[in-house]
Amino acid sequence: MKFIPTSIPGVLVIEPQVFKDSRGFFMESYRKSEFVQNGILADFIQDNHSASSKGVLRGLHFQISPMDQAKLVRVIKGEVFDVVVDIRRGSATFGKSFCLILTADKKEMLYIPSGFAHGFLTLSDGAEFIYKVSREYSPSHEKGIRWDDPDLGIPWPKLERPYIFSDKDKKFPTLKELKF
Repeated sequence: MKFIPTSIPGVLVIEPQVFKDSRGFFMESYRKSEFVQNGILADFIQDNHSASSKGVLRGLHFQISPMDQAKLVRVIKGEVFDVVVDIRRGSATFGKSFCLILTADKKEMLYIPSGFAHGFLTLSDGAEFIYKVSREYSPSHEKGIRWDDPDLGIPWPKLERPYIFSDKDKKFPTLKELKF
């Protein structure tokens, strides 16, 4: 696996080695020893799997301490515009975002440390997204930031249809308004 630093320290793009032949392909999507060698010490304890239609925007989600989560995300069907936002107060990159198009074809993964909000927009007709997290889901620790917070300046792609949101995601505050 290749671990590639991004513009935000701690956030890594991970390119697995993919072996293809006439039968299909094989790849390792996670090997703890390689992750540890590359500074990722998160102990992943829960796997999640979501399916979304084109135009679905999920996020920007995170959990607060003591249930804050590191995530390892990957698209297994389709294509998404993936976004992480640094919400670590005092960080040199606080409020900065990193964006990447993740596709099933490329098989890249994104490692997101604790202290980041995360979201994605489905670009293809449908997408399936899987991710490992370092702490279990806790509704009482769940928070979110408004996807179109002007201070974040996220360059969300334009689509030929309106984005689709959950009622919960529509009500999130901006980062400035957020109390945590």
